[in-house]
Amino acid sequence: MIIKSTPLSASESKEYFEKEQELLKSFINKFTKLNVKDAKEFRKKLEALNLVKMNAQHISKIIDTLPSNSEEINKIFIDISLDENEENKILDIVKQFE
Repeated sequence: MIIKSTPLSASESKEYFEKEQELLKSFINKFTKLNVKDAKEFRKKLEALNLVKMNAQHISKIIDTLPSNSEEINKIFIDISLDENEENKILDIVKQFE
């Protein structure tokens, strides 16, 4: 039974693997740039922006991809357009975790 569904970045998902799932964890490590602690801190900072247009799926994708410019951010927010100020706020936080 699913009690709660919350989007996680790939980095954050690593903490939920059992020890016998080390192979899967190793596979995910090939595609993630952040450790669990940094990913959680990153999520908190993005959530603290309180951008109405940004939801949990957007945040997870930002953590996974670490976009470096407005064009890459717009690929994440395909259903919404952010203004330049919103994009810059996100990019400022991304730079802290590169």
